[in-house]
Amino acid sequence: MVRTWLSKYSETLGRYTMVGCLAIFGCVAASASSILGSAQNFAVLGHETVTNTGPTSIYGNVGVSPGTSITDAVEITLKQPGSSIHLNDGVAQQALIDEIAAYNSLSSLTSTGILLDQLGGLSQPVYAGVYNFASTAHLTGTLTLDAQNDPNARFVFRIPDTLTLASSAVVVVVNGGSNNSIFWQVGSSATLGTSSVFAGNILALASVTLNTNASILCGRAFAQTGAVTLDTNVISADCNSYSPNNGLGARSDFGSLGFSGVAAVPNSPEPGTLWLFGGVFVLGVTFQSAQNFRKTRRAV
Repeated sequence: MVRTWLSKYSETLGRYTMVGCLAIFGCVAASASSILGSAQNFAVLGHETVTNTGPTSIYGNVGVSPGTSITDAVEITLKQPGSSIHLNDGVAQQALIDEIAAYNSLSSLTSTGILLDQLGGLSQPVYAGVYNFASTAHLTGTLTLDAQNDPNARFVFRIPDTLTLASSAVVVVVNGGSNNSIFWQVGSSATLGTSSVFAGNILALASVTLNTNASILCGRAFAQTGAVTLDTNVISADCNSYSPNNGLGARSDFGSLGFSGVAAVPNSPEPGTLWLFGGVFVLGVTFQSAQNFRKTRRAV
């Protein structure tokens, strides 16, 4: 009798263990996300303030934290359904925390090359890698980033000082994939010149300034300790939502959600979720085992 009960108990335990593992870890495996965390939902994120002049179109959330001011917000049009403005609320605060974590994680990557401060007009494209600059970075003309049809191509540019784009400078991305990522880690401030067209995510330690008609098509502007300054711009955190009907031409992020990529390590479930699944698992095993025990005793 004891052997029969133990056999049935072992069978039940195995069955419920499999269900519990699938319930918990199956969900985890399916929830990989960008290193940006919740900041991925933002196109613009400032620390002190976000200032704007003239009609600006944003595809994604706009936020500020711990500041509470967005100047001339009435001229900002949120073009992506479901996006909103967050003034030092819980959403903006968490986004800033995640942005800082992403900035720090970029610092830990192993460098694969060194670039000169002058970008643009190069004789060949720049291929995926982690690139260090000695100090500042200046872009004139056109810079082409070639992902070489690698769906996991990652471009990281680490600039200790300032990033400056000349007027009408352009960043073009070709041969991309859905898991591509482009990050510009700027140790000071970033400035995009008049009518320049940029690609990728700017994570500036200080401030980000977009001069008149400058655009970030497939990317974001984050200022960790300063302000984001806008002036009649277009910023799209998701090129699938971006409409090219403003004369800037079509751009593609190849399904990468603004070249934000995804992390190699999947998200962990919330502690409450673990407790919930754990509790259901234990209760299920206890109940089923008791049922089997009663059936076995009646059979004997």
